[in-house]
Amino acid sequence: MRKLIFIGGSSFLTSLSTSVLLFLGLPVALAADDPVNDLSRIQAPQNLENIHVQPLAGDKHASQYLIFIKNAVNPHFHKTHSETIYILEGKGMFRLGEKDIAVAPGFFIQVPANTVHGVKVTSAEPMKVLSVQAPQFLGKDRVFVDK
Repeated sequence: MRKLIFIGGSSFLTSLSTSVLLFLGLPVALAADDPVNDLSRIQAPQNLENIHVQPLAGDKHASQYLIFIKNAVNPHFHKTHSETIYILEGKGMFRLGEKDIAVAPGFFIQVPANTVHGVKVTSAEPMKVLSVQAPQFLGKDRVFVDK
């Protein structure tokens, strides 16, 4: 069963190396050389501490990432980006605006710009999500908020 969730807000996460570049506002080269990816074959790194972001593709209109979350993504919002999230693996409590929603594989979440969002993983396995951010995400509009 698929669930559709729509409220206000935007974008998502970061990995250690990629997130540092994004946080600093530096562009990250996306692996757009292969337009077809079997996402089921991409696994979380063995040494996953919390968040790992795997760039998939992107251009000036949108960025696509496969994101692994072991523990949580702190609440934040994006000033100019919307984000579409599709949960592939794992379970968690997703904060979207003022709502906390139990999510699992198959959930589709649309996060408009300026909407606070984050997630706390509740499964033993990391959460694996497909994140599409529009326009292209360069890490410059992420604003963290108090929990």
